[in-house]
Amino acid sequence: MSDLTVRTLTPDDFAEFSTMLSGAFLVDNRDDEVEVERAVFEPERHHGVYDGTRLVGSTGIQTRLLTVPGAGPTPAAGVTAVGVAPDARRRGVLNAAMRAELDELHESGTEPVAVLWASQAPIYGRFGYGCASTAAHLSVSAQAPFRPGVDAGGRVEASSSSTAGPVIRAVHSAVAPRRVGWLSRTEGQWRWWLIDSEWRRDGASAYRFAVHHGPDGPDGYVVFRVKLSFGSTGPDSELWVRELVAVTPQAAAALWRTLLDLDLVGQVRYHNLPLDDPLQQMLLNPRGTLTAVVDQLWARLVDVDRALQARRYAAGCDVVLELTDGFCPWNAGRWRLAVDADGTAEVTRTDAPAELRCDVADLGAMYLGGPRLAALAAAERVHELRPGAVLAASRAFAGDMAPHCPEVF
Repeated sequence: MSDLTVRTLTPDDFAEFSTMLSGAFLVDNRDDEVEVERAVFEPERHHGVYDGTRLVGSTGIQTRLLTVPGAGPTPAAGVTAVGVAPDARRRGVLNAAMRAELDELHESGTEPVAVLWASQAPIYGRFGYGCASTAAHLSVSAQAPFRPGVDAGGRVEASSSSTAGPVIRAVHSAVAPRRVGWLSRTEGQWRWWLIDSEWRRDGASAYRFAVHHGPDGPDGYVVFRVKLSFGSTGPDSELWVRELVAVTPQAAAALWRTLLDLDLVGQVRYHNLPLDDPLQQMLLNPRGTLTAVVDQLWARLVDVDRALQARRYAAGCDVVLELTDGFCPWNAGRWRLAVDADGTAEVTRTDAPAELRCDVADLGAMYLGGPRLAALAAAERVHELRPGAVLAASRAFAGDMAPHCPEVF
């Protein structure tokens, strides 16, 4: 391999980029999806790695708003399209792409935080990313009863894609600013999220849509598929939830009740359920669900001071962090995190003695209020240098809800 070069892509590079990325993920490049993919392609925010004239790797950014604790929607770099051609791996291609991307974010002073979904979990820690949110893979038997007192009022109506479209966009826009880990969506990102090509269905139906109507109008929706199955004892179809969003507890209960009560369905599955979703608390038998916890959003603090000041905190705190950052050395060193009673923070360089020590990846993991700092300390990822510092900082970083990202981007 000749020396690698990295450059920003242009609109004219899209076809080559799309083909290379499909090959990197070992899937076919399908003509029916190209225009949908083009709608989320921001060439000026994508880097290509070249071996001579051949594109062998890439990384890109979607310009998004990420809901962070206490501060709501905040600019974040949605890192996407990270891929390396199969015959170019283990040669520094990914390192070159990440180097160019993070350097540019830092030098431009744009988004202070980068987030991504990891196709393979061990990869991104070396670039300073930490796992900031998790979700559950849920399976619950159809007809599972709710406990007494659950209010599943209102009306749930089946809807076509065209009719439901404006409603689900409005409901999502109402919920996303107050749900930590959620992202804003452009129309192109909506189209990509709900792409419904035949090969993606795995034998199941096209997407079905249902909308909940409360006293003030539509306030919830669900997008799902059904894979029909009939066993020796009768129908045992699987219902796969793509996304369930509700403004009110009543809307959430009614939508879940509708899914659980559909005829012919034996199991309802949701492979991206928030860990604090109310369903398990609504069920009469809380053991009636099978779940496995999986990683979701990984966060990277590009500029530690700007990132820590962009969110709010649950308690006052004054602590000196000694930070290591092997990939972005401008973050390494000691930082004083001073949190006022109103939850706002000031972050400054300091020569004062360190009270906590951790890596930037660990700071990314706790950024959205997911893993408690105290839990990371118990795992020896955060080290206490002053007695009481772990407890104080852990309370400050804690969130009111489990961070969750509803979409892969």
